[in-house]
Amino acid sequence: MGDTAPLPKGAQTLSYASDPAQVLDFWPSATGGKSPLIVFVHGGGWKRGSKDNATGQFKPAHFPAEGYAFASINYRLVPAATVEQQAADVASAVKALLARTDVDPRRVVLMGHSAGAHLVALVGTDERYLKGAGLSFADVAGVIPIDGAAYDVPAQMTDGPQMMQGTYGQAFGTDPARQKALSPTFQAAAPNAPEFLLLHVQRPDGVRQANTLSAALKSGGSRVETGSFLGEGLQGHAEINRRLGDPSYPATATVDAWLKRVFGR
Repeated sequence: MGDTAPLPKGAQTLSYASDPAQVLDFWPSATGGKSPLIVFVHGGGWKRGSKDNATGQFKPAHFPAEGYAFASINYRLVPAATVEQQAADVASAVKALLARTDVDPRRVVLMGHSAGAHLVALVGTDERYLKGAGLSFADVAGVIPIDGAAYDVPAQMTDGPQMMQGTYGQAFGTDPARQKALSPTFQAAAPNAPEFLLLHVQRPDGVRQANTLSAALKSGGSRVETGSFLGEGLQGHAEINRRLGDPSYPATATVDAWLKRVFGR
């Protein structure tokens, strides 16, 4: 899931709360002015990963060149923190970024990969996390979950890959009520963030989970688009994150077109 390639220079590293893990990197738009903002949340099974090794090298260069500010956040990790606290960290980071004068507060998109896909989908469907930071769904224009597979936690703990069951158990525990509360698919009754773009490769559990989340979001009144791309297993799962922002990778054009529509550019 990681990407050891160096990130583009020029980022500002900022704290958004008091814990050493609550930091983010910010790249301003290359075009200046009040820019739409993309906030990226890394993966790593809720227990590992960072903005430094799981952002991918292309996103921080590509999206600012397209006229968007781009931020990649760290958040507190399991087991020192809970998944609920991680979702709160995402909202707190957004709150801190909206205070910047070079960010357009009306045009913010959350993007996340793997565990980060789950977290942005959760923040986009359960408004309590945004409300805890003094925000609401009105502050989020859209959400891009990238190849997540825990949108329905109970289903994933039953049907998901055996190799991941320890990770899911550590993150979500054994209480069925808590598992459902942390499942974007179960939280997708209205209201939700208005726009979603669900990206996935050809992992059977990821495809299944994206399809059920899409149906739930549409029932909840959100506009949902999907992008299905080549790639299987962990290699495909890593590639879609590593290469997003590379103009030669098909998912980049899909995301660019969606952002232009959502941001009205």
